[in-house]
Parts: sequence; structure tokens; C-alpha cells
Amino acid sequence: MAEHTQVDFWFDPICPFAWATSRWVKEVEKVRDIDVQWNVMSLAVLNEGRDLPADYRDSMDRAWSPVRVIVAAAAAHGEQYKDLLYTAMGELFHYEKYEDREEVIRLALEKVGLPAELAEAGQSDANDAALRESHQSGIEKVGQDVGTPILEVNEVAFFGPVITRVPTGEDAGRMFDAAVQLASFPHFFEMKRSRTESPTFD
Repeated sequence: MAEHTQVDFWFDPICPFAWATSRWVKEVEKVRDIDVQWNVMSLAVLNEGRDLPADYRDSMDRAWSPVRVIVAAAAAHGEQYKDLLYTAMGELFHYEKYEDREEVIRLALEKVGLPAELAEAGQSDANDAALRESHQSGIEKVGQDVGTPILEVNEVAFFGPVITRVPTGEDAGRMFDAAVQLASFPHFFEMKRSRTESPTFD
């Protein structure tokens, strides 16, 4: 594909499915001419008011801090920190299997060279309006009955793709080509099959 392609990606850093898809997008950047805009969304916001099992409700209550810190960092230091902090947090969550979200925030800020004091944003609602606005900008493109990630290609958005392994090289490129082709047909909405495994990261 020779033409330049605009891609918008919405993520919550705690979501392993968003992480898998985002790493695919990173692979696509190596083999296709794409311009990626990284955007936050929030599983905590998505699940507000829903009747959830107690353990998942606890997880959602603790889901605010990582994405709040990313929003605060981008506002104070530049949009590039959405990508940089997401990658730093995601590696800790999904590769190194850290479970303490506050520890992940501390280590991620250190890794990307941002002030440790930014971690305080995770316990504040000061940036929640911006967080909700970003979340809503993605959700309004695809509807409420989805989760993370949301991918927009040339102004056409979908939930997913949901993958459990990250393709590389031309495999990543060909899968992206297929996504662009599907997005180009205005009456395409959904493909789905039952998932038999969770994301695995080697």
C-alpha cells in the first residue's frame, strides 16, 4: 500500500487485548506508511453503573490511576507521552506481569524521564474531564457495546481487531491492509468468532 494512512487508536493501559493490538500497530509502522494518533479511553468509565462481579468491580475501581497519569503527562509535557507512557506501562503490566498499578506508574514515569510527582495525578480527578472527553470521542464512533481497543482507519472506526498473538513484518502489514480494505466498504460492520485463548506475549 503506497498511500499514507491515518490511524487513531484508543487504549486503556491495563487491557491485554488493547496491548496486543497496539503492538501490532507498532509492527505495522515498520512496514506501512501510517500516521498513528494514540488516544486514551477508560475501562473504569466504560463500566460505570454496570452490575459487575465483585472482583472485576474492584479492578475497575483501581483502573483510574494509570490512564489519569497518562492524560496528565500529555497535558503537561506533550502528546508524545501518551505513546511513550503507554509502552512503558504496558511492558510492565503485560510482559513483566506487575500487578501493583502504583508501582507500574512509578517505574514507567522513571523510564520515560518524567517527574515522579506526576504519579499524584492518579489519585486526583483533576484531569477526568479530559479523560472522559477522549474516551467519549472513541466510543461515539463505535457505540457503547464494545471495549478496548478502538481502531480508526481513514476516519472509519471499529472495536478491535481482537488478537491473542502479535504478527510481525509483512504478516502485520497484510493484516493491516485487510483492515483498511474492510474499512473502505461503508456497509461493513462486524466479524466475530468465539475466542479460545487469552493474549500471550513472548
